[in-house]
Amino acid sequence: YNRVLISPQLQCNLSQFSASLKSYENSQNSSDTNLNKRTKTIYTPLELQFIEMKKKYKDAVLCVECGYKYRFFGQDAEIAARELNIYCHLDHNFMTASIPSHRLFIHVRRLVAKGHKVGVIKQMETAALKAAGENKSSLFSRKLTLDDSVDVEEVTADVPDNYLLCICENGDNLKNRKKGDIVTGIMAIQPTTGEVIFDSFRDCASRLELESRVLRLQPVEIILPSKLSDQSEKLIHSITSMRLQDDRIRIERMENLNFEYSHAFQKVTDFYTKEVPGPKNLSVILSLDKPVICSLAAVIAYLKEFNLEKMLYNPSNFKQLSSETEYMTINGTTMKNLEILQNQTDMKTKGSLLWVLDHTKTSFGRRRLKKWVTQPLLKLSEINARLDAVSEILLSESSVFGQIRNLLCKLPDLERGLCSVFHKKCSTQEFFLIVSTLSRLDLEIQAFVPVIHSHVKSSLLKNALLEIPDLLSPVKQYLKILNEEAAKTGDKTQLFKDLTDFPVIRKKKEEIQDVLSKIQLHLPDIRKQIKNPSAEYVTVSGQEFLIEVKNSHKSSVPSDWVMVSSTKAVSRFHSPFIIENYRVLQQLREQLVLDCSAEWLCFLDHFSEHYHPVSKAICHLATVDCLFSLAQVAKQGDYCRPTVQDKRREIIIKNGRHPVIDVLLGEQDQYVPNTTSLSGDGERVMIITGPNMGGKSSYIKQVALITVMAQIGSFVPAEEATIGVVDGIFTR
Repeated sequence: YNRVLISPQLQCNLSQFSASLKSYENSQNSSDTNLNKRTKTIYTPLELQFIEMKKKYKDAVLCVECGYKYRFFGQDAEIAARELNIYCHLDHNFMTASIPSHRLFIHVRRLVAKGHKVGVIKQMETAALKAAGENKSSLFSRKLTLDDSVDVEEVTADVPDNYLLCICENGDNLKNRKKGDIVTGIMAIQPTTGEVIFDSFRDCASRLELESRVLRLQPVEIILPSKLSDQSEKLIHSITSMRLQDDRIRIERMENLNFEYSHAFQKVTDFYTKEVPGPKNLSVILSLDKPVICSLAAVIAYLKEFNLEKMLYNPSNFKQLSSETEYMTINGTTMKNLEILQNQTDMKTKGSLLWVLDHTKTSFGRRRLKKWVTQPLLKLSEINARLDAVSEILLSESSVFGQIRNLLCKLPDLERGLCSVFHKKCSTQEFFLIVSTLSRLDLEIQAFVPVIHSHVKSSLLKNALLEIPDLLSPVKQYLKILNEEAAKTGDKTQLFKDLTDFPVIRKKKEEIQDVLSKIQLHLPDIRKQIKNPSAEYVTVSGQEFLIEVKNSHKSSVPSDWVMVSSTKAVSRFHSPFIIENYRVLQQLREQLVLDCSAEWLCFLDHFSEHYHPVSKAICHLATVDCLFSLAQVAKQGDYCRPTVQDKRREIIIKNGRHPVIDVLLGEQDQYVPNTTSLSGDGERVMIITGPNMGGKSSYIKQVALITVMAQIGSFVPAEEATIGVVDGIFTR
């Protein structure tokens, strides 16, 4: 992707970038000796293009690709010099600074961390600079490389889900908002996977509900109205200030008008009637709460700037974040105190419950496990289904589980890749990698189907594995169409093997072949004219169809031939016939590239029709990966399968241990086990006392974490454990 990262904090005036705009306008007719010969102004062609771009993106720091480096101009250069600690100097009419092209991501990330809006302008083959506006995409996760070619293993385990979160209070005019208790609506988007989450809730003055959702989602960018309640502002500031400087959550402010219900209702209605026609879509949207609709309107306006609004086309895929009937309540304070997702020392994953449980092999599995950890189940049947699957993986002697786990190793991020295809942002290399991987998985899992039927007993595992081949079956036909070598090199002109379904490309290639045939048929005439029966066309420095003549025989060359190049020994010419037909050939080749690019986008559109079944197959793979991860946790030693039952207010743990401390200490210094016995018929409350550093907090956290693990569907660090389903855990 070409990505643009947004912040409203930079306000630009073109008069600060060079001579005043007035001089720019007057210079068109100026006779000053300093005028550029090509532009007839005081500006170079590059500077003129920069000025035009700056008019469109006044609030962005623009970095312009110039050969092997990216350059900043004017005030942008001064900002880059200050924030990146690089040299800035005057060049022609602008201050300028530059960075190497291979370091672009690193410097862009630093600018974004400082709160600046950054635009990346790519250099095109025509030598004209083109804004990234036609194919820009927001870099909501600032730890991914710009070309998306990074190996999954190179991305640290601490990379958060790259959510864009929009927050709206009350959904009405801000003047009517009461202090303290408010109704809040949120809309969270993950552009790289296409996930859309919404929620609406009443919150108290302490903003506990909002805090829990922000901590659960861990967004890297938040859209807010220009004015927010003091309590919410205080919470957002405290959360963003905790992050490291280069990983701070970005704040994007939008005008309050975007969050007013009447305006938002009209914007959303227009979007789902004009751009995404269908009464079903509109009815689903209008059933959402007012604050959610207001958040959605702001998100639509924001994503349109990056051509990413397509992920909002199908509202039936929207998922509500909170559901008291499905998941255990874990508010923000509890999540922090129990260190569910990150430790409280340096805010990293190491030292958290997620770190203990994460033995996943895939990126999409890791994201699914994070959801499991933050959303422990309440339904006994679902908890036991996971426990049954983990037990079977752990205890089964069948080799099929080892073979399936091996399939998950070294898989690319299929979820992100599929979303990239859906948004038509992927390269041919990425598409081929994703489709070939899915096709291989289809064949390999299909080969396991008889063994799965006979050896796998867990319904959760069995159903997930058996559904995958059917869901992936349409993928194979797309792989057959592609030329592997062309796909891997990015050559779209040779991408499709059979051109039957691509008549435009076939016709253009036939026209090119006709011109090539004419040029070849012209060769005998050339031989006669220069009296050299063995003369052949040569190609030098990209120039084709050159006729090479020794300098001693230059007198035989017709006067109307054009000399293209020469050495001490030979001279190279184009005849008038070659000049005319070579020009036509070049035009046809350029048109072929454009036609192939258009057909490629249509091809991706056609593949996107299977987005939802393929996405479901990847979800099944993620579930299988998570179950194998939990089985790996259970192998760590002295873990038991908990007995989870409907009986409330009962927690009986024999010789339980704190899961995180147990791993951190290792075998050298074992954590002292503790027993807990709480039930409605006996002890219902325990008061823990003792000296400082005596282990009181660790013991209390141990009980809570074991309960969370049990309702996730994981084995727990204890000799025995009986857990009555808990609907919420609260700490202070």
